[in-house]
Amino acid sequence: MSWKVLQHAAVNRMVLAMAVALGTVATGPSSRVEAAEESARVVNVSMEDQFRTRRATSQMKGDVVVLVYAERHGAEASRDLGRQLHVHFHPNAEKVPLQESAAQPVTVPAGWPEGRDAPDVKVVAVACLAEVPRPFHGLARSRFRSDSPHLPVWLDFTDTMKKTFGLTGGVPNVVILDTEGRVHAVESGRFENTKFDQLASSIDKLRLASATPVLTAAAPTSATTK
Repeated sequence: MSWKVLQHAAVNRMVLAMAVALGTVATGPSSRVEAAEESARVVNVSMEDQFRTRRATSQMKGDVVVLVYAERHGAEASRDLGRQLHVHFHPNAEKVPLQESAAQPVTVPAGWPEGRDAPDVKVVAVACLAEVPRPFHGLARSRFRSDSPHLPVWLDFTDTMKKTFGLTGGVPNVVILDTEGRVHAVESGRFENTKFDQLASSIDKLRLASATPVLTAAAPTSATTK
């Protein structure tokens, strides 16, 4: 199979499907996941976006981080889930231009103490592009810059997400990190109706837990860190 065929099969379909409508980030060829010293459950997922800007979940400490990722067969559903999550926690995002959606205020969970800022919910879109040959990494970045000029997307050329958390093909995959960067849950599948409500509820529970030091996030359901 020629490089040209690989380009169209692996790059174009993935890029077109994963041009997301969220305020999120992407992985590059030097993506990595690090276990923080203070806890084996704390991870720092670090990647480059389509603008070659280095991003890291450690930069979002204090907020709940939701990594939404997929390979090309699950890209469209992953994009839709990410957008749905972002709008759920930032309702004004539907009412403003795309370039302003990431800056919209987050909702306050029921029971949050008055006078305190609630943790944000950072929805991070990760495009899993391990099948894209290295000579076409630049092309992939260029297409993402063209299709998502305002909002960053994490581009995973090195299979970091699959190796670290696992990946189910054809559907969205989700990793939830609590406000301390600890892995709370890893899930995959079709997040529709009740399953979406359960996902949103678990995120709000993590936000509420951060308001009271004696409360701790639930143990992770399944995750591998390194």
